[in-house]
Amino acid sequence: MKRVIVSVTNDLFSDQRVDKVCNSLTMMGFKVLLVGRCYSDSPALPQRSYQTRRLRLLFRKGFKFYAEFNLRLFFFLLFHRCDILVANDLDTLYPNFLVSRIKRKRIVYDSHEYFCGLPELNGRPRVQKFWHSIEQRCFPHLTDVITVCQSIADMYDREYPRANKVNVVRNVPSRLNFAVTRTRAELGLPTDKRLIVMQGAINQDRGAEELILAMKQIPDSLLLIIGSGDVIPRLKALVESELLNEKVRFIPRISPAELANYTALCDIGCSLEKDTNINYRFCLPNKLFDYIKAGIPCVVSDLPEMARIVNGSRIGCVVKEHTPKAIAEAINNLLNDSELYETCKKNTAAAAAEFCWEKEESVLRKIYLS
Repeated sequence: MKRVIVSVTNDLFSDQRVDKVCNSLTMMGFKVLLVGRCYSDSPALPQRSYQTRRLRLLFRKGFKFYAEFNLRLFFFLLFHRCDILVANDLDTLYPNFLVSRIKRKRIVYDSHEYFCGLPELNGRPRVQKFWHSIEQRCFPHLTDVITVCQSIADMYDREYPRANKVNVVRNVPSRLNFAVTRTRAELGLPTDKRLIVMQGAINQDRGAEELILAMKQIPDSLLLIIGSGDVIPRLKALVESELLNEKVRFIPRISPAELANYTALCDIGCSLEKDTNINYRFCLPNKLFDYIKAGIPCVVSDLPEMARIVNGSRIGCVVKEHTPKAIAEAINNLLNDSELYETCKKNTAAAAAEFCWEKEESVLRKIYLS
């Protein structure tokens, strides 16, 4: 049985994409080991179909974290048997690349975003140059590269012309229906209000501030912000200063199964990334497809990949302006027009059948079983 070691820099708890990939590889007959990091407050992992290993580190973020993690990962990979190395994102690529050359093992690079275009790197030219130098060193030698949407794939193909084109595997859920086991009342959610949700990574430039302010103009509603991110403290302060405590509720990061339960109980799902960097311009986030699977209409930014999905499948509204007023108008338009809302909700069923992991998995089979 061939062994695959998959690397990520997160703590494995809520990374749905990597979990799906590991399950798919296991079903293909590989013995899979997923390696990540462990925080002091990382939740315990549920039983999985593959092995996991979390590295305990001295540093939690910044340069020292990345230096420590990459060094630890390098020696971990060097002294563990494997046939295929899988690097998820640029922050795990270099140790995987070095070990693949030393041990002459196959490497697959799965880029979940256009890493050098991350908003966290804006205004930090030295840091951006550092990561770009790693990408430039490794990318031309990679045979098997995967990313999350065609726009990013095209960018990589233009920047690094290679014989093999970059493959696209989107962040979509499986066809398997999740069980809604808890009601609104059991979760302490109001039964007499419309629920609006923004979930996932709540970071800079994802439109959370504007959505919070939009809640002033959306009657009989409650916004759920579910997840963790670097702007959460600022968002909580904004809610306090704008006296919106009765309109906005924060729920910390929860397991994918719990999250799916919350999403299915909501009425509108929002993905409002701003066009402030290349990575967000071409984003196609997990949450959009989670909303689709949950059967709730979506309100999204007018960015090419998301707008193509929402307009093409007629499952919600695309916001043309990134203002609280425009966001409120789009949400109110859906909630107050029952015919439009029901049409969008009905169309999510067809969209869920189209955007499912089982279809994306065929791309993985071609790559890993070739």
